[in-house]
Amino acid sequence: MDSRRPPGYDWLLLLITAALLGLGLLMISSATANMARAASAWHDVPVLRQGVSIAVACVAMIAATLVNYRFWAKYRWLLFLGALLTLGAVLLAGRVLFGAQSWFEVWTFGIQPSELAKIVLIIVLARYFADNDASLKRGTGLLVSLGITFPLLGLIFVQPDMGTAVVLLAIWFGMLFVAGVPLRHLILVGLACLILAPLVWGLMQPYMRDRILSFLHPETDPSGQDYNVIQALISIGSGGLWGKGLGQGSQSQLAFLRVRHTDYIFSVLAEELGFVGCLLLLALMGALLLRILRIAGRDRTVAPTLDQIVLVPDAGLATLTWRHSEPVEATALQVAWILDGGGA
Repeated sequence: MDSRRPPGYDWLLLLITAALLGLGLLMISSATANMARAASAWHDVPVLRQGVSIAVACVAMIAATLVNYRFWAKYRWLLFLGALLTLGAVLLAGRVLFGAQSWFEVWTFGIQPSELAKIVLIIVLARYFADNDASLKRGTGLLVSLGITFPLLGLIFVQPDMGTAVVLLAIWFGMLFVAGVPLRHLILVGLACLILAPLVWGLMQPYMRDRILSFLHPETDPSGQDYNVIQALISIGSGGLWGKGLGQGSQSQLAFLRVRHTDYIFSVLAEELGFVGCLLLLALMGALLLRILRIAGRDRTVAPTLDQIVLVPDAGLATLTWRHSEPVEATALQVAWILDGGGA
């Protein structure tokens, strides 16, 4: 293992992240005040559970930064195998939640292996792209990288977890773009997706198709499958410019939003903090994304011989951050920094 260490932390990036997590704790606390009063144990209080999860994540982050990133690249295939095994194990012994068998329950916390699979995919693809620039230009590298992505994607898709599977595709495509794959090959990928779309539609579980149709036409079944989307839109619209105030949102406090501290936390924020609060969240998300991209550019300047090794994984993380930052109320992927996510 290379003993050299990175020069230090990017404190601005950490500050932005802390602001997002703090905003998340504030909104979870506001959205679940009634639940907290009725809870009999600390792990039944969402804001306390999320606080513990953040503390564990900070310890894991510090531990990871003590190891040079080249170490993770060296043992990437062991990490890849571990990701495959855990994704396979969750299909056999995982907990079913919201129709998907995606979680291991450890004590009072849930661990979602697909979240670790995202990081593993970034590491493996980054190393492959750095070592196979000529293959990428010819197009064969594109197929190999898809072959690397597909096993993880397939195991997640059959859970079934369409949202996370789409995230893996976005990571793969974003890293292809930054790695320098010719534009004509990316266009061919897009055309292939269009051609295969009817086949993928047929392979989808009914709930997946319903979710897409509900997103496109939320007025079709207002008291059934479209209920949550309609209530979320009402929440967002009722917040106005400044919002109704913390703990004062009727949609969240009266439980019209059924999963208000997870999937629909953005609706709670929009109702209670208004348009200004939404702008604050989007500004923090945008600053986080730009900071990651700036770090990538700076690393290219410091170590030009490691351009792809450094820049490509940063592109993967930027893609992951962007995909987890869209304030569209359809799945828990959106604004993941501020919801009660626990192991995710």
